[in-house]
Amino acid sequence: MEGRETCWIPGTDHASIATEAKVVEMLKKRGVEKKNVSRKNFLKYTWEYKNKYEEIIINQLKKIGCSCDWSKIKFTMDKNISESVNNVFIKLYKEGYIYRKKKIINWDPKGNTTISDDEIVHKKIKSKIYYIKYKIEKSKEYIIIATTRPETIMADSAICINPNDKRYKHFKNKKAIIPIINKSIPIIEDKCVNIKFGTGCLKITPAHSFNDYEIGKKYNLKCINILDKDGKINKNSPIYRGEDRFIVRKKILEKLKLNNEIEKIEPHESNIGFSERTNEIIEPRISTQWFIKMKEISKPALKNVINNKIKFYPSKFKNLYIKWMDNIKDWCISRQLYWGHRIPAYYSSNGNIIIEKDKKKIEKKKIKKKKKK
Repeated sequence: MEGRETCWIPGTDHASIATEAKVVEMLKKRGVEKKNVSRKNFLKYTWEYKNKYEEIIINQLKKIGCSCDWSKIKFTMDKNISESVNNVFIKLYKEGYIYRKKKIINWDPKGNTTISDDEIVHKKIKSKIYYIKYKIEKSKEYIIIATTRPETIMADSAICINPNDKRYKHFKNKKAIIPIINKSIPIIEDKCVNIKFGTGCLKITPAHSFNDYEIGKKYNLKCINILDKDGKINKNSPIYRGEDRFIVRKKILEKLKLNNEIEKIEPHESNIGFSERTNEIIEPRISTQWFIKMKEISKPALKNVINNKIKFYPSKFKNLYIKWMDNIKDWCISRQLYWGHRIPAYYSSNGNIIIEKDKKKIEKKKIKKKKKK
């Protein structure tokens, strides 16, 4: 528009989570379940879907007059781009920015995959807050915990009180009994507990809450994951195995009422995270995944905003950006999907991880090691 010569190069994204969700829907209409399809065959269906809808999208862009150089069109799963992704992964891994660890992540039970914080949409929904009685071990007393997720009680590792809370001083160093499963857990103290919020007591469930996970690390508490990839109760729970988490919530409430272990139930407006791609309620879940260390790698991006080399319009978003970058967390980059770039990691039988772009090179390395022996 300024009279400069430009080249608008068009490109399309593989949109891994969204595309896979759509292909799963397409297969269901054909009476086919994803779990019954091999990866190879699933990808055949996905390429079929991609080719159909990419053509529609490109034609729409052409119709509205996008003056792209259509001879140079690129797709994020093109061989050369896929190779670039692998090269960058290997480079960042060797430089120490990428690592694999068991941590708490956002889990999409419908998409059966992890998702990043940016792929979550928070919605305010009407729910309830449940006040549950936990008996004190070797006592007639009980402590009341307020929770919106009673189905997670099977994964509790401790109860936390504020050391300055006079109401609960006599519970110090004692143990509480988890209702229904009758499991004994310690009562710990930490100033992170807000005395004025709820009952001033927290049930600590490190495997299913980001805040609880940090407290769990601090006090070396057990991380008990009770949810499988579909959001159903798994074998780590002594009860309700194989049942959906929301059905289990109802069953637990019925049993708690029957045992007179519910103090009260109040209406509550919760800010719930939903998957942007599948519209499923996200579950915090402990899992082994790949992460990027963001604090160090993002320094140039923050520096150039602070020194005004990069400017925000309107300027008020500068402070918002700085606050976000100052509190940035490590980014979970692995996804449990068939469609998308594959992480160039190979796992040996002795537990070692080999990061290599070409599988043939790994085989050669193995042969050389055998010869040296």
